[in-house]
Amino acid sequence: MKKIAVVGTGYVGLVTGTCFAETGNQVICVDIDEKKVERMRNGEVPIYEPHLDVVFDRNINANRISFTTNLKEAIDFAEIIFLALPTPPGEDGSADLSYVLSAAKDIGALMTEYKVIVDKSTVPVGTAEKVEAAIRENTDLDFAVVSNPEFLREGFAVDDFLNPDRVVVGTSDERAVRIMTELYKPFIRDGHPLIIMDEKSAELTKYAANSFLATKITFMNEIANFCERVGADVDKVREGIGSDSRIGHKFLYPGIGFGGSCFPKDVSALVKSGGEFGYDFEIIQSVLDVNERQKVVLIDKVVNYFGDVSGMQFALWGLAFKPDTDDIREASALYMIEALINAGATVVAFDPEAMDNVKDVVGDDIEFVDDQYDALKGSDALLIATEWSAFRNPDFEKIKTLLNQPVIFDGRNIYDLEEMKNKGFHYSSIGRRTVSPLVKTEN
Repeated sequence: MKKIAVVGTGYVGLVTGTCFAETGNQVICVDIDEKKVERMRNGEVPIYEPHLDVVFDRNINANRISFTTNLKEAIDFAEIIFLALPTPPGEDGSADLSYVLSAAKDIGALMTEYKVIVDKSTVPVGTAEKVEAAIRENTDLDFAVVSNPEFLREGFAVDDFLNPDRVVVGTSDERAVRIMTELYKPFIRDGHPLIIMDEKSAELTKYAANSFLATKITFMNEIANFCERVGADVDKVREGIGSDSRIGHKFLYPGIGFGGSCFPKDVSALVKSGGEFGYDFEIIQSVLDVNERQKVVLIDKVVNYFGDVSGMQFALWGLAFKPDTDDIREASALYMIEALINAGATVVAFDPEAMDNVKDVVGDDIEFVDDQYDALKGSDALLIATEWSAFRNPDFEKIKTLLNQPVIFDGRNIYDLEEMKNKGFHYSSIGRRTVSPLVKTEN
């Protein structure tokens, strides 16, 4: 059993603290938001993540996890201190380390014995050195700084943490290696590797992993766009290349671009880091450029079909950047909403989890409904931006009845082409032929 402090109770921090408590450790989580801390003390999970509420509740009841606004209390308690603080992108794409370095200085002033301070936030190469220098400003005591990047998928974070593909630990401190190895023993018993490396390599591993996955997604989106030009079927192409063991099937699903809290920020930060060291990441910069365009490719299809959309109403299913999360950061739906509003159209939206977050961003610019079918009433077409399970097998006859005309633009390819044709829809998706048994209505 280890005594752990987690500084920051955002997405990564709360999952980290809860899952470490689940394996028998004593965890104290720190946040400056008093209301949030009080909510967590009362058993309320402040984020939406499948299964987190169950694990969270179990460990509160077992008194293995607690919450405080008092950093000194946490530092005095813990042997291992995880920094899970925001590293938001600046206007130039660089990661803002001010929260991390401020906490590091405070830890240096408060610690009274050897501590292991762990960078859990995604941070640029060289951050461990900066954290060490910030702590050293306020203490002469021994301590270790470790880079331990997270590899959590939103919607699967609890399982990813408890059953990791690998655990990466970056440190040159042998005492810290022993402590971190003991901490992660319950997570690697099934043969998943614990990989020990230097701090800079660990920091770069996270950026390299996310940038590679973002590149794979974007490559497939470009192939999908080309499929439409030449009349090929991206589903068949995806099956053909994914069967190659060197490529695999994951992250080959075409759509309307990637979003979320990690890929856009981390890819941009790696490009910025490259510039700081005199290296031009040409491929990765292209990934960002293509992804920016891909987010509104569905709107291009809408305009190509209808022409002037001013005064028209569109139903939008899905607002989160992916299903099973309420995260809307860099969500394609936000870009689509902006494009439609700028074109003079109105939007009626539904999402199972993310509507409150979008309301905070767009306010009254669009209408929100509590039932997915209510969005269809009086709408000229349905647009799908997130592949929630609830959208996969809808009542198509009800959709036809409620829409002004049976037209669907699907940014996630969740429906079968022949089925949509047989049901009488004009159906346009990504990288596949458009099916339409109808004569287009002129507007």
